[in-house]
Amino acid sequence: MRVLCLAGGVGGAKLADGLQQALAPGELTVIVNTGDDLERHALTICPDHDTVLYTLAGIADPAQGWGVAGESWQVMDQLARLGDDTLFRLGDRDIATHLYRTALLRAGARPTEVAFELARALEVPSRILPMSDDPVRTRVRTPDGWLDFQDYFVRLHQAPDVLEVAFDGAAEATVTPEAVDAIRSAEVIVVAPSNPVVSIGPILAVPGLLAEIVAARRRGVPSIGVSGIIGGKALRGPADRMMTSLGQESSALGVARRYAAADLIDVFFVDHADEGLVAEIGALGLHVLATDTVMADAASRLRLAREMLAAAASHGAALPESIQE
Repeated sequence: MRVLCLAGGVGGAKLADGLQQALAPGELTVIVNTGDDLERHALTICPDHDTVLYTLAGIADPAQGWGVAGESWQVMDQLARLGDDTLFRLGDRDIATHLYRTALLRAGARPTEVAFELARALEVPSRILPMSDDPVRTRVRTPDGWLDFQDYFVRLHQAPDVLEVAFDGAAEATVTPEAVDAIRSAEVIVVAPSNPVVSIGPILAVPGLLAEIVAARRRGVPSIGVSGIIGGKALRGPADRMMTSLGQESSALGVARRYAAADLIDVFFVDHADEGLVAEIGALGLHVLATDTVMADAASRLRLAREMLAAAASHGAALPESIQE
């Protein structure tokens, strides 16, 4: 079963890990958000890509979900001693990733090629693809004006209301041949429980990418989504507050409305806490399933992934023997 997953952030990385556990090596491809990428200390940093990379490599920090387990901070401590701004903290092992990536990019490698090389080096059996090789940067408008996403997310701790979101560079970006091939060869498409506005939103903003997914759905490829908002609250991050300040409902129904309007999914998973919304979500034309969507450990990640793949099978996908068991 060739599975394509759209993901960004810790929630997306957790589901990708469950899918990787459920599938044979090489069957999973993850297209990750690059709108959060930034340049810091003359290095190219890709937070969402690296969260997925470290999680699928089995080296992510288990407590915070991002960064490398057992991290040290000597570089940041020394930078602070020298008087540099260390608000955006990078661990020593994490810096090694950024050094390696930046060197390859400066030597002329495409971001997609760098992603392949990093996955190979860390022995990740799945493919991780940037949503585009072209730079896209997420910006948010707050009551005090426009901010770069990391300024809002890190420096201001996601405190200001977000009144508008823009993906600078998205209109000029192109879908990579690797991403197109991954969508066209997929037997199942999964939309992870990532922030629908600033994790999934930038991916869908790359011209042609959503059209490829819609075309795949028209060919009969099932697309399965899951809400990252449970009982009106995001498990992590500002998705709930962001949707409210943007004038959208902060709920599983609000997420489903976004995805249904984009013609993105066929099946939508909600948590048992939101079973009362099943009828309204179903009225959007989606098949709705309620389950435990909280991924507290590796076993619960695998269970949710298997349930989603089983739902895909009920919509025409061939079910692998590992899922049948």
